Amino acid sequence: MLRSPVSGEVGTAQSVIVMKRIRLVPPVYFLVALAASFALDRWFPLARLLTPPWHWLGLVFLLPALALGGAGARALSRRGTTLDPYGKPDALVIEGPYRFTRNPLYLALALLLLGAAFFFGSLTPFFVVPAFMAAIAVSFIRREEAALTATFGTAYQDYCQQVRRWL
Repeated sequence: MLRSPVSGEVGTAQSVIVMKRIRLVPPVYFLVALAASFALDRWFPLARLLTPPWHWLGLVFLLPALALGGAGARALSRRGTTLDPYGKPDALVIEGPYRFTRNPLYLALALLLLGAAFFFGSLTPFFVVPAFMAAIAVSFIRREEAALTATFGTAYQDYCQQVRRWL
């Protein structure tokens, strides 16, 4: 018999071993995509599109991405709803950047990756951006949209008709 380190209960090895499903969050996807962009640029560049000093154009995406992400987070915070992609939405936020995109936080991360692709300067990092967007859509946006529809019904569906998912 073993004692559970969590509950202190005594039980068999099978009842004591607790396996939690690891929930990755969007910033982890972003960091993996950024690392993939770097690796592709470093080892599989295919074609060099921008050379120094032109690769610094990638920084043009930094400020808009940070502004968009910050405004999106503030809009959620002002309405008292969660930033947690696994959390339950408490409010339908349609102000601020949510007037133009249903996913300003994810769009901000995609813009940062696009800026990184420009900064790296080769062709292959640009392939990561649409792959990241697809992964975010499948892993997070679909579930979030289902939760928003279940919570807000036709109000959310009407919003979806007026505002695009990305841009």
